[in-house]
Amino acid sequence: MRTLQFASKNFDAELAAFCQSSAVSQEIAVAVAGILADVRARGDLAVANYAAKFDGAKLRSREFRVAETELAAASRRLPPADLRALREAHAGILAFNRRGLPQAWSGRNRHGATVGEKHDPIRRVGLYVPGGQVPLVSTVLMTATLAQIAGCPEIVVCTPSNTLGKVADGLLAALHLVGVKEVYRIGGVQAIAAMAYGTESIPAVDKIYGPGNAYVCEAKRQVFGTVGIDSLPGPSELMVIADDTARADFAAADLLAQAEHGSGREKIYLVATSAAIIAAVSAEVTLQLGLITRSEKTARVLDQGFLAVEVASLAQAAAVANYVAPEHLELLVKETAVKKLTKAVTTAGAIMIGNYTPTALGDFTAGPSHVLPTGRAGRFFSGLRVADFMRRTSIVRYDKKSVRAGNRVVAAFAAMERLDAHGRSVAVRTGKSAR
Repeated sequence: MRTLQFASKNFDAELAAFCQSSAVSQEIAVAVAGILADVRARGDLAVANYAAKFDGAKLRSREFRVAETELAAASRRLPPADLRALREAHAGILAFNRRGLPQAWSGRNRHGATVGEKHDPIRRVGLYVPGGQVPLVSTVLMTATLAQIAGCPEIVVCTPSNTLGKVADGLLAALHLVGVKEVYRIGGVQAIAAMAYGTESIPAVDKIYGPGNAYVCEAKRQVFGTVGIDSLPGPSELMVIADDTARADFAAADLLAQAEHGSGREKIYLVATSAAIIAAVSAEVTLQLGLITRSEKTARVLDQGFLAVEVASLAQAAAVANYVAPEHLELLVKETAVKKLTKAVTTAGAIMIGNYTPTALGDFTAGPSHVLPTGRAGRFFSGLRVADFMRRTSIVRYDKKSVRAGNRVVAAFAAMERLDAHGRSVAVRTGKSAR
């Protein structure tokens, strides 16, 4: 674990360098561009080649799509306790996100014209769900549920298979629970390419959502413009801000939980108000590392992506958080500081408050979507919400009276911008324009 001192002369540069170390390399960007171009040119054939190369799955194009009978069968095979967990999480996600459904409105502007907004679901959305060794069952619920609340007519899911072409039962059962029927056993950059450009067997979508590794995240960035994207949710991040009320064992467990993803590009941060807190949490991390099954991959993340920062105040801690813009932020601080600190941090994807709110609750069941921006993208992106699955259209309607009221302003702007046809298009409706 590397430790920085906020008071250090070189702190800003050292923190920036640590954050930048997770940036996508030129090598990844070039590799992604090549795969995207190949899939765009060769369609299904390229998708099949990359599925064999990266996932070891030998699939023919007619085998890309998961049959609806497979979804139902997986649900029947899933243990009852797991099905209950899926249903409970789904109910919580529904309840939380229904509150964010945008509502149409209308009113009068100062000219007396009718103005307002309407919201329509995006027609065809593509959801990427990481699979393979770590099938993110929860990501199905955290994306598809929101798309359904929005009313999207077509919901497509791409997720990688294992070498036998199989997708985890839990993931398929979650898809069956939420009613998604168009599912492809395709992952990685090739899945993003297929959804963006379309192939012979996978029609293109309008917008792509969901988290992924560095390659998938870069692929989404490169196809933006051809299709929309939700944000740039890449390898997991967690920042824990801790004062002397923090439980070191709790903080360590949470840091390990996010490092457990194990791609090697995860970032975990401990921002603490004393060196003693950092030492205590670090000791607990070492102790607990031996208790988890993915310890080898987690240890690599700890070695390369674990940063501790010693600060003199929670105000300094907030400044660190606002620079990093962490995907998940835990505030393990005294109760009297919570409100002020929560207000001060303005770039976190999600904030978990108190010693009894581990990030894992947000990952699986608390309610908000766990699809959150990473890599400092939280400075300009927010976490996934229902509104991201909808388009907003403004509505304007003038009549004979209100158009006269707006004519003076339009005439002034048309003159300033030297766009006389703009001005005339309004004036002609008021009888004040010469033919």
